[in-house]
Amino acid sequence: MNIRAKVFGGKVDKPESVLAAKNPKGAQTDALHSIAVRREETRRGNTRVADRHRLADEQASVVHDGQSHPVELVNVSGGGAMVSASFEPMLWDRVDLHLGEGGMIEAVVRWLKGDRIGLEFAHETRIDCSPGEQAALLRETISRSFPDLEFEATDSSARRPVAEGADESRRERRHPLIWTAVIHHDYQTTPVRLRNISGTGALIECEAPPRVGAEPLLDFGDAGSVFATVTWVVGDQAGLRFQAPFDLSQLARARPQVAPVRWDRPDYLGSAPAADSPWAEEWGRMSLGELRDELEGFMKR
Repeated sequence: MNIRAKVFGGKVDKPESVLAAKNPKGAQTDALHSIAVRREETRRGNTRVADRHRLADEQASVVHDGQSHPVELVNVSGGGAMVSASFEPMLWDRVDLHLGEGGMIEAVVRWLKGDRIGLEFAHETRIDCSPGEQAALLRETISRSFPDLEFEATDSSARRPVAEGADESRRERRHPLIWTAVIHHDYQTTPVRLRNISGTGALIECEAPPRVGAEPLLDFGDAGSVFATVTWVVGDQAGLRFQAPFDLSQLARARPQVAPVRWDRPDYLGSAPAADSPWAEEWGRMSLGELRDELEGFMKR
């Protein structure tokens, strides 16, 4: 390179440059489509916020008043579902939504419009075992995770009364505890909510469930872990079949969340009388104190 010629000017035999000129690459101005972005893997699910679990021709069944009815699932997400059905329930009727093998979710009818039915799922984790095993598990859980609630002898007459003639299903204890876990699969860790669990399987809720046939590790933290096989997926709900029996009593080692005892009235209902609203009733969920007293009495029977 002729530095003198570059500084003071003069004849240059041929153009020189420190770096060789390169052909333009990349996106052109106002033409974002001019460059291709290579994906490392295919998209695993719809990540849009709106209608992220809208379904098409997905069939399920709903048990209402002891009868099973086929329904079409319109969407499933956020603790509830919209179904299209031919039967006509009343607001706040209790129903069981069956999504797949071991995929029964207790729900209530929140709204009705034509053949569309809006369902709200029960908040607590359903534990499928004998009443005695469940009482022992809940009692141990409260003792471990909520030690400030001590178990003391209680007068049976002080228990919360049950209205005479009340439906037997409403007499069943509804604990307020929600267990969570994480699943490890395909080099990813995803938090999940346990909708129901037994010694042989579980129904989980998560934003991006693994595909059918996947074999994730369901990790309960201090309560241990178990390998499972995904048997079905509907929206954000997935059914797991455990590859080995799981001891449900181990759940007492994992601290659960506590669901609210009462439902908070949403702002969009305005000042309408509570009696005119389908949300006027409650799930009848016990507080931890009430559950403690109920369990103490149950263990003494």
